[in-house]
This record gives sequence, C-alpha cells and structure tokens, in this order.
Amino acid sequence: MIDLHCHLLPGIDDGAPDLEASLKMARIAAADGIEMIACTPHIYPGLFENDSAGIRKHVETLRGHLAEAGIPLKLTWGADAHVAPELLARLKAGTAPALNDTRYFLLEPPHHVAPPNFAQFTFNFLAAGYVPVITHPERLSWIEEHYDTFCDLADKGVWMQVTAGSLTGRFGQAARYWGERMLDEGRVHILATDAHSPNNRPPLLAEGRDAAAKWVGREEARHLVETRPLGILKNAAPEAMPPLPRGVSTRKKGGLLRRLFGRGG
Repeated sequence: MIDLHCHLLPGIDDGAPDLEASLKMARIAAADGIEMIACTPHIYPGLFENDSAGIRKHVETLRGHLAEAGIPLKLTWGADAHVAPELLARLKAGTAPALNDTRYFLLEPPHHVAPPNFAQFTFNFLAAGYVPVITHPERLSWIEEHYDTFCDLADKGVWMQVTAGSLTGRFGQAARYWGERMLDEGRVHILATDAHSPNNRPPLLAEGRDAAAKWVGREEARHLVETRPLGILKNAAPEAMPPLPRGVSTRKKGGLLRRLFGRGG
C-alpha cells in the first residue's frame, strides 16, 4: 500500500514531534503493509512555513534514519498545502511541492469555515495543469452545507482523499457518514492515513481499505490504496487511472440522522 498523506517528518509541523515518534510511526506503517509514504507536512502561511527545499532535506535525513533502524519503508515528499492565494504561484515556482514532483498535490481546506469562491479557486489549478487532491473532505464541519460543491469538483476533475480512519469511526460518526456516502457515490479517489502520531493518529491504512471494501468491493478498495496512489507517483494522467465506480455499494445507505442517532433521516 501507498500512503500519500502522512505527517511523518519530525518537528516541522503538528505531526511527529521528534525522531523517536517518527520511527515508531514508520514501524507501525511497515507492519500495516504500507510500503511507501509521502511525507506531507503542513504548508500554512503564518503557522507552518515549510517549503520544498526544507521538506526534501528532512525527507533525506529521515531516509537515513530508517535505513539505520532497518525499517523497510520508502519515502517521497509532498505537502499538505492550506488554501492560500499564493499557492498556485508557489507550485509553479517550485517552492511548494507537489506529490513526488508530479501534477498532483494535496490541497487542505479550512476545517471549520468554507473559503469564499472555493470552487473557482480550485478550478484554477486544473486550468494550470495541476490536479488538486482535496484532503479529508469528509471531516470538514461545513461539508453538509456545501456537499454539492464537492460533488461538482469531483465530477470536473478534482480528486478527493478520504482519511482511512474516518471509515472506521476514528473521527466520529459524521466523518464516517460522509466518507461512506462519498464512497457509495463514487467520489473517492484515494485513501490515506493523515497520521500525526504513533498513538492518537497512527499510520494505519489497511483498516480503511478493508472498510472501503465492504462498500465498493475489494478491487476498488485496492485501487484506493495501491493503483491510483502509484499512478500519482508516476504522474499518470487522470484518464489513465482506474475509473471511479458509481452506485456499486451493496450496503444499505442510511441518512445522516440514522447514522448519528440510530433513527431515520
């Protein structure tokens, strides 16, 4: 499996605080069956001022530590890039990294406030030749009021990354509901761990793959954690990737109220 969203690098954002935590996370990931991780620290102007050069330097250093520790985990780079006006210019200039230097990059919306003109902001990246991969839309507090926006974005070429733990309830029932609904409607391109620590936010991807398989089948679940992530790393064109399934779920969908409170809605 390939995890394209993980805060594994020590001490540069709110992820692993130190090398010891990074190595613990790496061991957990390897034991879970993850073979490759994209180290994707936050780029959040005014809070986490990371850039491509610094991220690559930290990745190279961590590669050395993994080799010394005998942990069979490959690393590449990227960033969990927050919505910001200058992001497109930074991608073009190379100061904000795309995933493995491809056309794909992680785009993190604000958790609690819908940014103005979010759809147009995102489409601008497509027009420039990039493919935004929106991180954890199912966990955003404003997804219910703007769900149609995410559907429209996905239908027009923007990719969606759901957190593996959302499908197992690690982030609450609302996140699980939206993650399952997006799977059921064929709007999830990849799963990733968004791991931040070895304990509270561990890099576990297999549990999300297995949970997804109950909704979309084993083949599509494999595409979520292997085929499409590998295609991203190889910079494959979106149209060359396995297409998203639509309406494949064999499980009964309940409404949000049913999922949250055990009654119909």
